[in-house]
Amino acid sequence: MKKFFLCFCFGAFLISCNNDKDKAAGTEAEKPATASTDKAAVDLPYTATYSSSWSQDISDADLKTVLMSYKNWTDANFAELSKEMADTVTVDMNTGDHLVKSNADLMKMWTTYRDSLSSVKIVMAGWNKMYSTDKKDSYIVTWYDETDTYKTGKVDSASYHDINQLKGGKITWYAQYKRPKK
Repeated sequence: MKKFFLCFCFGAFLISCNNDKDKAAGTEAEKPATASTDKAAVDLPYTATYSSSWSQDISDADLKTVLMSYKNWTDANFAELSKEMADTVTVDMNTGDHLVKSNADLMKMWTTYRDSLSSVKIVMAGWNKMYSTDKKDSYIVTWYDETDTYKTGKVDSASYHDINQLKGGKITWYAQYKRPKK
């Protein structure tokens, strides 16, 4: 079945090729480009200072690393969470704090906070793989809702938007944006 499908696709490709050399001069390929066939440059009000050249050329393994970091947070599995983070991680917290921490110090800080919670529930709304083709940087952007239940009984829920930068299969930078639920 696979061979038949492969042969069918190859045959369809060959049929779709157009090598008609008897066409008269002035075919589309030979005509000079005009404004109607070229994409006109859009006059944008801003120029990106970092990059405006993006693809989704990021491995599924890197995506899994990021998503597992959320799973390990909900499960309070810091041994595994630590493996997903680089030796040094830059963190931009939703509070506005900017931290540069060693992996061990970050796990210590997060463990202390996570220990104040009796449960964490994350509902992942979506993610996007973003690779900066000119800067050669990989990012996974996530959108999710998180409900934290504190040991005191207090419940806090919010919508989050995070940016996770990866290098060498590890998270090196993490930025978090929070919108509290009402």
